[in-house]
Amino acid sequence: MFKQLYDWTIGLANSRRAPQALAAVSFAESSFFPVPPDVMLVPMTMARPERAWQYAAICTLASVLGGIAGYLIGALLYDTLGAWLIRLYGYGDKMDAFRALYQQHGHWIILIKGFTPIPFKLITIASGLAGYDFLMFVLLSAITRGARFFLVAGVMNRFGGPIRRFIEGNLTLVGIVTVVAIIGGFAAAKFFF
Repeated sequence: MFKQLYDWTIGLANSRRAPQALAAVSFAESSFFPVPPDVMLVPMTMARPERAWQYAAICTLASVLGGIAGYLIGALLYDTLGAWLIRLYGYGDKMDAFRALYQQHGHWIILIKGFTPIPFKLITIASGLAGYDFLMFVLLSAITRGARFFLVAGVMNRFGGPIRRFIEGNLTLVGIVTVVAIIGGFAAAKFFF
């Protein structure tokens, strides 16, 4: 299973649709989708290291735009779509406490949690729900998401060959670690959110 997904992603990296697919996943992850764009960014930058910075920029821009969609879900559609998404991910009972915390530390919450594997959609929806300053939200999202994606792209650009050999030689292990990291991000969000 991991080999097929990996081969598909590497194949996608060499297609004309690569930037659009990466943008779609980055956008969706910031507003509703559970899988982070890193699962596409890493193999795509391994396949095309000369495009690492382009891919990081695409991830950043699409993630911020998706974050704006998530913000709007929290601000305008929380009673319907927003609450449903938050409950779907198991955080419905924590939103009131989170709103109070947001009043004092909203900027740190966006900066720190936007850089971690904690699902960014939770932050974007909560930011809209809490009424966090929209322009500040966009600026902080661009900083934290850009830092994350450009760091990943930089590491892959610099060390992509050895990393690719390791991944391809240990695909099942890497796949399991990736799944555990995604689940761990949701678990960490339950603890810190």
